[in-house]
Formats: sequence, structure tokens, C-alpha cells
Amino acid sequence: MSLSVDIRKRLDGFTLGVRFETDDPVTGLLGASGCGKSMTLRCIAGVERPDEGTIVLDGETLFDAARGIDLPPQKRRVGYLFQHYALFPHMTVAKNILCGLHGEKDKAEKQRRLREMLALLQLEGLENRLPAQLSGGQAQRAALARMLVSRPRLLLLDEPFAALDSHLRDQLQPQFAALLREYGRQAVLVTHSRDEAYRLCSRLCVMDGGRILRSGDTKSVFADPGSVAAARLTGCKNIAPAVRAGAYAVDVPDWGVRLTTARPVPDGLRAVGLRAHAFHPDESANRFAVRWTDAVEEPFEWIFLFRCAGQDAAAPPLWWRMPKDQKPAVPPEALGIAPENILLLT
Repeated sequence: MSLSVDIRKRLDGFTLGVRFETDDPVTGLLGASGCGKSMTLRCIAGVERPDEGTIVLDGETLFDAARGIDLPPQKRRVGYLFQHYALFPHMTVAKNILCGLHGEKDKAEKQRRLREMLALLQLEGLENRLPAQLSGGQAQRAALARMLVSRPRLLLLDEPFAALDSHLRDQLQPQFAALLREYGRQAVLVTHSRDEAYRLCSRLCVMDGGRILRSGDTKSVFADPGSVAAARLTGCKNIAPAVRAGAYAVDVPDWGVRLTTARPVPDGLRAVGLRAHAFHPDESANRFAVRWTDAVEEPFEWIFLFRCAGQDAAAPPLWWRMPKDQKPAVPPEALGIAPENILLLT
């Protein structure tokens, strides 16, 4: 299975210009609200029409502006899970699921497929309940069942966990990942959560202002986000302007340090990023004296805020994050960071 998207659409405030190809099981679109993630899904589904470009799924052209091809949503065989599930409130779970089989005329086949979905999504015993009588997780599974019962070739998932509390979200994400593997269809997942993207997506496209800043396998994108905006979206806490000081060296004026890098420094360097988990008191490379300014306790981690010895007074403190069981008895006088953990940002 493969999906190719190359589209442009003029919107209020910016132009959506998205281009990516994927044959991965789950491709994530990660970005802040309003960056064009959901609009991209709507264009793939056929709910919105791009101004230019093409969309091709498994070799079949769904949309081609130049050739005048624009298949209606019902002919694309694409399943779309909306952010708030969009279950019909006056229909039972069973009737909601059967809405996904409006084109099936065989009543026996409809019932067989309904029973199949009830079992797959663990909804047996809930088929006669109305949406208002369901928990958040049950409502999500009912919406998934309605989408999957038609056996779509591609699943489009728009913030599927946004309506759930954090406890339920953490419980359901592993089940959701297992379900996608079991169902065996390609999926595109929209999210603003870097943790969700990392857990669920094998491939990731980081979006900002209607365009894709960085794409690739998810772990590679987090290891090398490539730009300041992508570094922020993937959770990097320490970012500062930097200048090239050599083939494998950068100067960071705000922090008053020179850092040795593992990767060659690009000519278009704009900044560096240091992830909060990457510092270590025993690291000999890129070692500098620090002054501690604050400590913030979280449920399972500590965040230490510090300033480099030569840091500009106007620059904000840096973050060092660690598990609670690794908290040092006495804060170290210096920290180091391995060259491979220096993010070079353009």
C-alpha cells in the first residue's frame, strides 16, 4: 500500500503546500493547531478540494487538478475518524456502525460484519446503547468500528485521543496501536502531541504554516529535526542562535559556549538545540561550568534549571530533566553533552 500527496490550497492567512509519499503503516502529521494538518486529511478524504496537485492511493488517482479527476469521498474507500467521533446521538452503537455499510444490500452480510466489528473493538454488550451512555473510550471504539466496517483502504485519524482524559489516553494508545497492526491498513494520524506521534507513528511529517518542515522515520526526525520550528514541535527545550566556528564546531553567544558536533555544521546554520534529557555530569565532551537557578518537581521526573558560567544575562536558563531515582544528592558543578546530541538547526 502506498500514498502520494502533492497538493496546494489557498486558505485564510497562508497557502497549504504539502508533499509526501509513504508506504509506512502509520504516518503522522505533527504540528500546532491551525498549521494545515486536518485540512490535509480533508483533502485526502475528498471532503475538501485542493486548488492544485495530485493525490494517489495504491496507484489509483483520487485527485488530479490538471486532469480534472476528483473522486467523491464514497468512491475513495477512505475511512475518516473525526476528532470528536461524530456519532449520531439518536442512534444506538449498532445502528451507528451499520451506517458504515449503507452500500451493502445483503442483510445477512450486514449483520455478520456488525458482529465482526463488535468483537474486534470489544463492544459486545454495548450495541443497544446510545452515544450519551458510552464512556470516552467506548465512544472512540464505536466510531472506529463505524469507520472500519466498510473495510477502507486507508484510515485517516484526526486527533483520535484529543477528547479523552490523560489516564484513558495512556490506556487506549497501546490498544489502538495493536488494533492498527491487526487490521493491516495504512493510516495517516494527525496530532499535536509529540509523545503520541513517537508512540504510534512509524513515519513522521512535521508541519508548520501549511508546509512540511521535516519528514522521515519517526526516530530519525526526533534525532535530527533540522529546523528551529521542528525542534520546538518535537519537544526540544533548549534552543539558542548559533554560528559556525568550524567543520564540527559551533559558537553559541547566548550561552557563552563553543560546542563540538558529531555532524558537519551546515553553512545555513541558524541555531542549536539541546534536549533536556541529554546532559550528563560525567560527560567529558562539551563540558561547561553551571550555576543552578531552580528545581521543579514533576510526578516522575525532576527539572533542574541552570545557567552556563558565561551565559548572557538576558538569555533564559537551560533545562536538565531526569528521572526521580537519578537525582544527584548534590547538584554537579559542571555538565557535558555528547557531540551526537547537538541538534544543528537551519
